[in-house]
Amino acid sequence: MLQTLSQPWPWYVAGPLIGLAVPVLLLLGNKHFGISANLRHLCAACLPAKIPFFQYEWKKESWNLFFATGIIAGAWLASILLHNPQPIQVHPALVKEMNSYNVHDYNHLLPADLFSFANLLTARGLILIVIGGFLVGFGTRYAGGCTSGHAIMGLANMQGPSLVATCCFMAGGFITANWILPFILQL
Repeated sequence: MLQTLSQPWPWYVAGPLIGLAVPVLLLLGNKHFGISANLRHLCAACLPAKIPFFQYEWKKESWNLFFATGIIAGAWLASILLHNPQPIQVHPALVKEMNSYNVHDYNHLLPADLFSFANLLTARGLILIVIGGFLVGFGTRYAGGCTSGHAIMGLANMQGPSLVATCCFMAGGFITANWILPFILQL
C-alpha cells in the first residue's frame, strides 16, 4: 500500500478523485471547496477585534478549517511515511535552462538558490518571495477566491465569474512563466 501511495498518480486517477470532491461536498450540505477563505475564518475565530470583515458566522465554515488542517497533517505524515531518499529528479533540459539562471541546487523540492533566508534580501529573492507572496494574496482577495475554489468548485457550478477568474489565472501563469520569470531569474 505504501508503495502505491509513494508514487505519483496518473492524471486519469487523481483528476477524477479531485473532481468527485465537488459533488460530494455539495451533497454533504451544500459546502463549497476552497482554501483561501480559511485565513479569514481563522482570523475571525482568533481575533477578538470588532473588525467588520471578520464579523460573521465563521463557525458554519469550521469544516473548512478541519479540511485545511487535514491537508497540513496529511503532508506532514506523507513527508515522514513516504519520504523518498533519492535526489529530486529534474528533466535535463530544465537543468540546463536553470543553470543559465545560476540555479544549481536540486536537493530540496524548492531550489535553495531561489528560496532561502539567505536569498531573501537579494533582488531576485525579494521579488519572488515577498512581492510574489503579496501579489498572490492580493489576487486571491481581488478575485474572490483561489484557483482551487474557482477552477474546481466554481467551474463545476457553472459560475461565470469563476470562468473569468480561471482564464485570468491561466493567462497570468503563461505570461509569468514565459516572459516575467526568466527576467526575474536573470537578476
